Parts: sequence; structure tokens; C-alpha cells
Amino acid sequence: MVDAHRTFVIVGGGLAGAKAAETLRSEGFTGRVIMICDERDHPYERPPLSKGFLTGKEERDSVFVHEPAWYARADVELHLGQPAVHLDREAKTVRLGDGTLVHYDRLLLATGAEPRRLDIPGTDLAGVHHLRRLAHAERLRRVLAALGRDNGHLVIAGAGWIGLEVAAAARGYGAEVTVVEPEPTPLHSVLGPELGRIFADLHAEHGVRFHFGARLTEITGQDGMVLAARSDDGEEHPAHAVLAAIGAAPRTALAETAGLALVDRAHGGGIAVDASLRTSDPDVFAAGDVAAAHHPLLGTRLRVEHWANALNGGPAAARAMLGHDVSYDRVPYFFSDQYDVGLEYSGYAPPGSYDQVLIRGDAAKREFIAFWLSEGRVLAGMNVNVWDVTEHIQALIRSGSRPDPDALTDATVPLETLAAPAADR
Repeated sequence: MVDAHRTFVIVGGGLAGAKAAETLRSEGFTGRVIMICDERDHPYERPPLSKGFLTGKEERDSVFVHEPAWYARADVELHLGQPAVHLDREAKTVRLGDGTLVHYDRLLLATGAEPRRLDIPGTDLAGVHHLRRLAHAERLRRVLAALGRDNGHLVIAGAGWIGLEVAAAARGYGAEVTVVEPEPTPLHSVLGPELGRIFADLHAEHGVRFHFGARLTEITGQDGMVLAARSDDGEEHPAHAVLAAIGAAPRTALAETAGLALVDRAHGGGIAVDASLRTSDPDVFAAGDVAAAHHPLLGTRLRVEHWANALNGGPAAARAMLGHDVSYDRVPYFFSDQYDVGLEYSGYAPPGSYDQVLIRGDAAKREFIAFWLSEGRVLAGMNVNVWDVTEHIQALIRSGSRPDPDALTDATVPLETLAAPAADR
């Protein structure tokens, strides 16, 4: 039975918020748990939206974090389809879109991120899409199937993870795909040119056309429908649909109007939180895509927009809300599936942070592990069609060791033997 002496409120209906609610109950919290979700669907996971669900391999029900009945069983009060529009930190209330005031003793902001919009003419046409929500994925799945049937063309603005995963899905349906990207390779800001070229070749082999070094400047159409997309180098690309996949922006409006400390967009944006995921207000926490956390292991502030961060960050924030001693230092991790290539990436190696990239395995066959190093230390590792090595890669990153390059690239040397602390090597 719920004891109403304390109320913990979670704003956000994604994975981070749902796992936080689950953790509050599993850790023995007996007060009220209220979740405020601006979508009408129950909390769901986002990776399937550009992977299994979009390709048609997974059904709609597979995306939900919990079955709908779980929330009632766990005494979690859901406000579905109700956005939180105002946070009053002094009164400790959250106002909903219908005017309802919800009191909290402690609050978790798990408001996530929203897709960045193309600021060009033509984005109001019916054939222009974004991919962030389940409704977006349902619509896009129907569009891709229709394009495949009718030999239609999809133009994708952006060759990041979402852009490439949707490109792979579209080709699976038989649609024609052109990707317009200002950088010289896909995933340039994440993987650098060394690995980006591998993904360019992968997609080219499956019929995707890339147009690098360009940005879309206009989408043209007739009777509300898309006909073409133009880029700033004068090219016109036939299109029956356009996907804007140019990144996501943290949803910080609620925090900003409440006066919580934020991180400048030039440094990734988001709500500033410490290692326990606490904001500048001691009774307000943030987790998931919106949280820019000080990372104890990496020694920097970091905002991570990936599934594993929501999966682990939500529970960490819940424990901190309960007063536990929390230091959230998970190694950043994400995964992707494109055609017959699956990969996992661990660590953090932005452009300019590394001085060497080493390969273990056969990159030509797309069965390898790539390592990004700085002065001999492993900053990040990505295993491509090589499995059960994530734990060892993360141990290498955590150890701060400087493994022998020949051993690191020799597939006969077990990775687990290379993670000795730097002081022991």
C-alpha cells in the first residue's frame, strides 16, 4: 500500500523515467510515484524505432518498457498525454497542460531530446519526416513500404546513426535512397574518417547514394507532396519523401524557465548534473538524453543520447533520490544494426582527442575491433560483427593501461590480458 507521506515525480515517459520508477519500487520506496508523459503511449524504448520495428521485424508491443498493467501493480501513477508545462521549485509543483498542479518532494527530469529541424523552405510538406517518437516510426514504416512498392526515392539529410539505420531499413523495403551529408564520410564526428569510410562502402554496396560535402537548402513539391530536394552545391535530388536526421536537441525548456543550471549548446547542451545526477537544485535530478553529467571516470561533463545511458542512468538517479551514495561512471555505450553488420561502441573519443586508430581483425570483411588511443591509452573501442568483447573493451578503457600495440591488434592475444592498470605495465 502506498504511503502518501512522500511523493516522487518523474517527468518523461521514456526508458530512463520508466526504469527510475521501477527502481524506486524495487529499492523499497513506499511513497507516491507519479510519471508525467506527454505522449499517449506507455513508456517505450527508442532503439527499435530505427531498427527492428522500422524494418518490420518486430511488432509494436515489443517496444514498451513494461506491459501496461505493470504500472497499476507497482502503484505508479501515470499521466499519459499530459505535458509538463511549468516547474515551480519554490512551491515544489509541476503544472500540467490541463492546469493540474502536481506536488513533489523530489523530482526527476527525464524529458529526453527532440529532433533538430531543417531550417529551409519546404519542410511543411507532407512528405518530410523526423524520427524520434513511436508515432513517427509508425508513419515512416508505412512510407518506406510504399516507396519500396512504387520505386520511390527517399532523401536523408544527415549520415549519423539514425540516418544510416533508416537508409538500411529503406533499402530493405526496396526504396531508392540518397543521403546528403556535409562531412566527407558518414559518422564523421563520432568515428572519424578512418572508420567512416567503411560505412560509406557498406551502404554503397547496398545501393545507397551518398552526396558528401553538401547540405539541403530547399525541398520542393506540388499539392503538398515532396518532389525533390536541393543542396547548396546546386544539385537537385529526386525525392518522394525526406527524412531530417541532423541530430537531436535536449528538451531543457522546463529546466530553463525554472532557473536550473544548463550547459551551453557549444558543449553539448543539457541540464547540468553532478556525478549523482543531481541538478543545481538539491531536490531535482535529471537522467537520460537531457542530462549533462560530470563523469568521474572521464573527468569531463558529458551528455549521452543512447539507450544504455537511459537504461542505467534512470536507476542511478532513482537511487540518488532515495539518498543512496551514487557516482554514475558507466562507460558510454551504444549499438547499431545495419544490413548484416552489427556493432557495439564503448568509450568516448571525440575528434581531436585521439592520435591513433588501431584495428584488430579484418576490416575488409567487417569483422574487427577498432580502438581509438591517445598517447597509448585506449579511449574507445568498437566491435563490428565480433561479439562478447564489450566487457573486455570497457575494462581496457577503465584501466587507463597502455597496451602494447602489437598485442592490441593481434587477435590471438586475449583482450582480457591487456587491461592491467597503467602503473602495473
